[in-house]
Amino acid sequence: MVMPWFVLIHLTAVAGVILFPLPGWKVFLGTLALTWIGGIGTTVCYHRSLAHRALRLNPAVRAILIFFAMFNGSGSPLTWVASHRVHHAHADTPKDVSSPVLHGFWWAHLRWLWQSELPSVERFCPDLDRFSYRIWGHVQPAILALSYLGGLYFGLAAFFWLGSIRLAFSLHAQCFVNSLCHTEPDTPVGEDSSRNVHWLALMHLFQGENWHRNHHARPALARLGRTWRQPDLGYVMICLLEKMGLVDDVRRSRNLAQN
Repeated sequence: MVMPWFVLIHLTAVAGVILFPLPGWKVFLGTLALTWIGGIGTTVCYHRSLAHRALRLNPAVRAILIFFAMFNGSGSPLTWVASHRVHHAHADTPKDVSSPVLHGFWWAHLRWLWQSELPSVERFCPDLDRFSYRIWGHVQPAILALSYLGGLYFGLAAFFWLGSIRLAFSLHAQCFVNSLCHTEPDTPVGEDSSRNVHWLALMHLFQGENWHRNHHARPALARLGRTWRQPDLGYVMICLLEKMGLVDDVRRSRNLAQN
């Protein structure tokens, strides 16, 4: 069902851009807000917390962020985390499910999502293989239906912008991490080709995922941007939640140096 879903949101997104190129500021800000919180769900919860255990989230906050990550089209937490751990375990080798080095740009960008075999949850994320995470896979169709159709309540322009346009944009923003951020020139086959892509910061709403070389160098860290010139609002959100007592066990450079 992955490919039909992609076709649906892209065709509807194109129609929406043609019919409503200027949706009005309220709809645009609503779209931006949903894109933002969905991105935070993916980068803070799925990526940094669940996949790499770089921080520990309050269970209520974790559930909220999982919901919005799925609402943004990132899939269930178990399949996302399993695929990402496979990627790190075998980066740019034949066992990497999403490498552009071996299978080309479009494979890494989209095709692997429906053409590759799903990695084993039992093998790659046994720590998450329990009901509190499995249940999200069962409710995913309902969440995606709400994500796609929910904007109808606010009118036709909102249907397109809060739904398919946001979903298509968020999909490509995330997929560029697998494709474009793994195109370092002159990288020998079988070696990590990850790189930082500065201009993707805007598409990622400055949440930090575009600093992909930094992440591959030290994947256990909660912070992806290394300096003030590498904005990482995902890490800023982590620090804010930590101040509120909703995040703990944040993995920073000094923590790792002490281990």
